[in-house]
Amino acid sequence: MVEVEGPLGKMVMQLPPYASLVHDQTNRKAVLSVLDASKRKQREMWGTTRAYLHNHVLGVSEGHTAILRLVGVGFRASIESSALTKQPEYPGQEFVSLKVGYSHPIELGLPKGVKASTPQPTRILLEGVEKEVVMQFAAKIRMWRKPEPYKGKGIFVNGETIKLKAKKIT
Repeated sequence: MVEVEGPLGKMVMQLPPYASLVHDQTNRKAVLSVLDASKRKQREMWGTTRAYLHNHVLGVSEGHTAILRLVGVGFRASIESSALTKQPEYPGQEFVSLKVGYSHPIELGLPKGVKASTPQPTRILLEGVEKEVVMQFAAKIRMWRKPEPYKGKGIFVNGETIKLKAKKIT
């Protein structure tokens, strides 16, 4: 069990039984190693565990962000304190309200630990400590209008671009 603490909070991570973590106080570095580097599963999980640990350290020190761009006529988003169609899962939960071409607004509840803001009506800024939760919620929002290659409309995450296709003329 590894606890990572920083100015933005505290996160706990379970290490695999074959992994060990040594923290060097003088150099301010942590060294992750496995018991038997010749075993394929341990080598694979070595890199995965290192990446998760790195994301935890970045999350509690700087935080993770996702910027979503809504591209399309009339596409806009807002942050609401209450929803018309959904009940809050926890007290004080906020909702992202999307107007992306459906006959009704799409209301998505923010997961715990994720903060959202709309600097412009066509931009959503998601911030949080856990990268996995922030990016999963960004993907959930993107799912409602994936970028389409003919008109270039949709919801784009973190500077994503799409190559436009030529129109088919028959």
